[in-house]
Amino acid sequence: MAPRPARVLVLLAAFVCAACGLVYELELVALGNYLLGESVAQTSVVLSVMVFAMGVGSLLAKGLTRRPATSFALVEYALSLVGGLSALALYCGWAWLHQPRATLAALIAATVLIGLLIGAEIPLLMTLIQRIRQEHAGRAVADLFAADYVGALIGGLAFPFVLLPTVGQSAGALLTGAVNAVAGSVVVLWLFRSEPAPRTRLLLWTGCGLVLALLALAAACTGAIERAARHALYGGPIRFAAQSRYQEIVLAGGPDGPGEAGPRVPVQRAAPPLELFLDGRLAVCGPDEYRDHEALVRPALAAGPSGRVLVLGGDGLALREVLGHPAVREVLVVERDPELPALARRDAAYAALTGHAYDDPRVRLVRAEPMGWLRGSAERFDVIVSDLDGAAGDGAYRSLEFYGLAARRLAPQGRLAVRGGAPDGGLWTAAAGLEAVGLAAVAYQGGPPAGADCGHPGPPSAFLLAARAVPVLGLAPDAPAPRSLSVPALRAAERRLAADRPSPLPPPHTLLGP
Repeated sequence: MAPRPARVLVLLAAFVCAACGLVYELELVALGNYLLGESVAQTSVVLSVMVFAMGVGSLLAKGLTRRPATSFALVEYALSLVGGLSALALYCGWAWLHQPRATLAALIAATVLIGLLIGAEIPLLMTLIQRIRQEHAGRAVADLFAADYVGALIGGLAFPFVLLPTVGQSAGALLTGAVNAVAGSVVVLWLFRSEPAPRTRLLLWTGCGLVLALLALAAACTGAIERAARHALYGGPIRFAAQSRYQEIVLAGGPDGPGEAGPRVPVQRAAPPLELFLDGRLAVCGPDEYRDHEALVRPALAAGPSGRVLVLGGDGLALREVLGHPAVREVLVVERDPELPALARRDAAYAALTGHAYDDPRVRLVRAEPMGWLRGSAERFDVIVSDLDGAAGDGAYRSLEFYGLAARRLAPQGRLAVRGGAPDGGLWTAAAGLEAVGLAAVAYQGGPPAGADCGHPGPPSAFLLAARAVPVLGLAPDAPAPRSLSVPALRAAERRLAADRPSPLPPPHTLLGP
């Protein structure tokens, strides 16, 4: 091949390898956030360790430049296996071992190994380019890094917008590994096939075939492995499991019916409780979820006008409580992940738990990120119910900015109901944020903490009801009687929490603050 097209082919290989490398990096970041939480900490650990390991890999590659083509093929084969299998291996270890420290150590080890191999690519590709045609080092470096950075851009965009929503995390990593192996083989076994001896070339062909065969076998078994891991992790039958663009959604337990493993055989014991997990964390415990959702919604709808209601969060359970009030004429639900409302319609047991809320003609669903929607909307509401996880997005939904945007959408007598967290946790920080945006907030608690019936007991949750004037806790007399609330209990909880209220309040959480 003439030098010019040969250089283009090597630069194309650099482009593909960079795209694959960034996909591996983003896979590890997503896994760290999902498996261990603390998204900022895990992202910082993965990125910093990855960059350090890439630097070490570049130094170690000096000893491989004598036979750059053969070394490049071996590096790509190793990177294909480690990167392609990392997501599946880490997920299975997390599901079966139940050792957070071991999971963190495995994540760091995978990050180091992948970083070493990625770091070795650039020196080897640089040597191959110079073997095709000697030229000024600056020009060669400029071409190589341009291909590398553009490839990283494509990989970074492909991961959230193509791989995750179409094939999922595990299969996406395996597919990326296969592409990585093929890119390495094209460069070495065709363009630079004269470097390896015939026997070495045969071994490299065999190695490429073995790598692709192992990745294909893992891809064929991915479904069964993930089902077994989910059963070990969540217990009971898995009714639904999906990796959306935003989170992993798993619905487990509930009455007999088709799930991941098909129809279940009749059993002689009661069905396990219906549980909804988001990114591995219990979000809904079917038998007692009403305790939290009644406490969040009922007092807000009893203190004033309730014709127009905004619900932030789309699992359908807060929506069910809102629709139980006859004064409600219109409900707007804002949810960024379309899979959650779809699940509330698709699964019979979960739809029954939500009371088929999304079939009510008063409901309008908007797919949008809640903070962005609040900022861009001009609508006003009598009641805003935030059923969002305050810890999500590094606390974005308990921040001063979030409360300020929500307060702007309230009608003159409007009320805002939010989850405050545990009384010894973020409750008073949330109260400070609400008061900082001009709302008077009342803290209270509902019934016993939800989750105990599913074997996941937690501390009692507290809630905050805020308005421009101090709201009075109560229950609407024209709504169905709640199962877990009473006016005397609500006001007793309010007095108890008011006695523990710190003075002054801690500073509110902000998007740029601690």
